[in-house]
Order: sequence, then C-alpha cells, then structure tokens
Amino acid sequence: MSMRNVQPTASHFIDGQYVEDKAGEVINCVYAATGETIATLHSATPAIIDQALAAAVKAQKEWAALLPVQRGRVLRKAADIIRERNQALSELETLDTGKPIQETLVADATSGADALEYFGGIAASITGETVPLGEDFVYTIREPLGVCVGIGAWNYPTQIACWKAAPALACGNAMVFKPSEITPLGALKLAEILMEAGAPAGLFNVVQGYGDVGASLIGDKRVDKVSLTGSVPTGRKVYAAAAEGIRHVTMELGGKSPLIVFDDADIDNAVSAAINANFYSTGQICSNGTRVFVHRDIRADFVKRLVERTKLAVIGDPMDPQTQIGPMVTAAQREKVLGYIATGKAEGAKLVLGGGVPQGEQFANANYIEPTIFEGVTDDMTIAREEIFGPVLSVLEFSGEAEVIERANATEFGLAAGVFTSDLQRGHRVVAKLQAGTCWINTYNLTPVEAPFGGVKMSGVGRENSRAAIEHYSQIKSVYVAMGGVEAPY
Repeated sequence: MSMRNVQPTASHFIDGQYVEDKAGEVINCVYAATGETIATLHSATPAIIDQALAAAVKAQKEWAALLPVQRGRVLRKAADIIRERNQALSELETLDTGKPIQETLVADATSGADALEYFGGIAASITGETVPLGEDFVYTIREPLGVCVGIGAWNYPTQIACWKAAPALACGNAMVFKPSEITPLGALKLAEILMEAGAPAGLFNVVQGYGDVGASLIGDKRVDKVSLTGSVPTGRKVYAAAAEGIRHVTMELGGKSPLIVFDDADIDNAVSAAINANFYSTGQICSNGTRVFVHRDIRADFVKRLVERTKLAVIGDPMDPQTQIGPMVTAAQREKVLGYIATGKAEGAKLVLGGGVPQGEQFANANYIEPTIFEGVTDDMTIAREEIFGPVLSVLEFSGEAEVIERANATEFGLAAGVFTSDLQRGHRVVAKLQAGTCWINTYNLTPVEAPFGGVKMSGVGRENSRAAIEHYSQIKSVYVAMGGVEAPY
C-alpha cells in the first residue's frame, strides 16, 4: 500500500456513505516513521454530529427488529471480510500508528475480527430467564440500550473500534464511533466492511474530531451509552459528562501494572514477558507491566539477560517485516517519554539500557526512541508512579511475598498484573490479593476476546469482551405475570 492511496474518500462515514464538511478543523494524519502527512481530514461540525446521531437512531430500530441470529450473521461475515483483507488493513494500521507490520498483521485487525466472530456467534444466545413464584412468574427480556458512542484511543485503533462495535451491535444497539484524531483511518474501513456484510445504513457511523467532538456526542440526549478507551484524566471528564444524563458507561483507562517475578520463576520466560509487557507496540499499551518487581536473589541475573536480549531488538522501518520496534505515535508523545527518562535519571534510577533516540538518516524526521531499562528503581520515583506510555521498563527489587503484594497494590491504578512463579499455590494466592482487573500467571498481555478485560480503581469501570460485555451493552426488563385475581384492602 503506497502512502499516496491512504487518503480516505471523505472524513466521516454516516448513514452508509462517506460524508465531508470542510468547515471542520483540519486533522493531519502523520506517518510516525517519516513525519510525512499521509492524509488530511476534517473534524466533525455540529451538522455532521447531528447527522450521525440521527442516522444511528433510525438504523437502531431497524437492526433491533431483526432476529438475533440475523444480526450475528452480519457480524460473522464482517469478521470473514476483515480476515480476507488483513494484509491491506494491517498496512493501513501501520501507516496510521507507526506500529511494526509484524505486529499489526497478527494483533490488530485480526483481533478485531475475533471480536466480531465471537459476538456474532453468541448474538442468538442473549436471552432472558423465567423466575417461578408459585403460580405467578416473572420473565426477563434483555433489551438493547439504543445508541452507543464509542471513543477510541490511538494505540489499537481498529481493535478498539471492533471491541466496542461487536458487543454493542450483537445486543441490538447502533454506534457512533469517534476515533482518536491521531489515528483516524482504520475505523472508516470497519464502517465500510460492516455495510458490505449487510448492516443497515447508519448502524455504525464514524465521525472524526478532537475532544470537543467527543464532548458533543456524550452530551447529546439521543445517546444511551458511552464507551471510552483513554487516559484517566479523559475518563474523569467523560464519566462526569455521561453522569449528567445518567448514561451507561464503560471506561478502559490507564495503568501502572506490576509484573512480579519470584525467585523460583523460569527466568527466560519471565524476561520474555517483561519484554512483551514493556516494548511491544513501543510500550504504548495500557495494560503494560511497567513495574517489574524481581526477587533480590535473581535480580542481577534477570537484569543481565533482559539487557542482553533487549539489545537484539530491531528498530527500523515499520513496513519492514524484520522490524520489531517502530516509532512512537507522535513527536509530542516521544517528548513526554524522554521527559520521564530524564526525571528517572535525575531521581537516581540507574539507566542500564537505551534512554535516547536512535541516530541515523532513517530516524531523522521520525518519532523513534530506544527501548529503555532502569534498575534500582524505588516505589516513590516518578517513573514508578506515573503512566509513561512508552518503552520504559523499571526494575524494582523485593524480598518477600507480603511485601511485594503491598507494594504492587500501592497505586491508584488497577488495570493489570502478572506473576511468575513455579509454585502453583503461590501463583493463585498472590493473584487473589492483587488489586487488578486483568491478571496473568506465567505470561503477560494476552487478551483473548473470550476473557473479560478491564480494570479496578482508577483504571476503569465495566468490562470489555467475553459474555461480561453483554451486561454493559444491554438492559434487563422484568415482567411480572399474575395468574390469579388481584386483592385490595378496600
């Protein structure tokens, strides 16, 4: 896919077609590996937002009236189309995000297809129940909420659009999706594909825009539910705005997740997990295990192997299948991360690898940054407390189980956590005490659609994926059926 053909037909996809309004603020889509502007779009005007919501309201009624199995067929067909076009969709995702093609081919559109396939498969099993009450009984109906707004993040644009659309649509809702202004392209392709798969026009609409567009969507009376993937500060604003209209909300926010490596762990597996939990997607993953707690007896060996292996990472052109680490999504994001690295050094953490910007012509106008490892990190350091959202790994030493659990939990976040140990009982015992919504034992960052994903504390509310998501995209109606007469006191 050449960079010349990624300019979309128009900025927005509403009521089954591309729509443009050039009065909206300009959004430049910049390729992170070269600094080139590869597409120019426009932020949604009030007229565009109104059009999208009106289309969603209309389509939702038509969609909800279908047999659930018919809705499921559309989602499953969309999944098939995504898999057929995985190469082109992955190339587009790489141009949109700067993530290496070796990642996007296996982790982005394909996981979106998994979500559409899974929720398409269970659409017909979203049912109520009957409750016996002697002769009388109650039955329940699981109904759609109506119009859902999805607000995406820039690290997994296509996956996030599918993770939100699949359960919403399976339950009979319509969706208006606002991608991050940094990565506007992938969601438009999803909208095209859903139409092609048989969704009614207006069922899944995409509107581009900055934060003000998101705010307009959340505040609209036609909206019944808001699902956000983003940072805690954004989450606070969105949650407050949704509360104004008593709207349903799902929040997938940030984290500062612990990865705990006990002295009986398989060290090479633990090092692999630490690499995946910090450097995959150039560290731009909300569930990353950025606080790596290593038992003091194995810390030196662990750090030695970690540094040796991380030195082998191939940094380069994201379109080259050999590249393992691409650029960060924007120059501003890289500056933020470099600021955290400077703070880490200033506060006394020991920099053992990276910390800078790769030199050379190919890196000149791009947002590359070296995978960075700090050791000697203490709990009070900024790099151990704040979400960096870049390839910065902090090694913290511990000596006892109770101590490390307490330290791991001493954070406002609670998205994820990992434990490496060969003691089966300890693995389960420790995970039971960790304050995190998504945990792993002897692996890290695997998020199959069959399992619920989400956080506790400041890391969010609600769950995505699995049957748990159905609860967040539908509501229950109870119907009491009386089989006898009605008595009254007078």
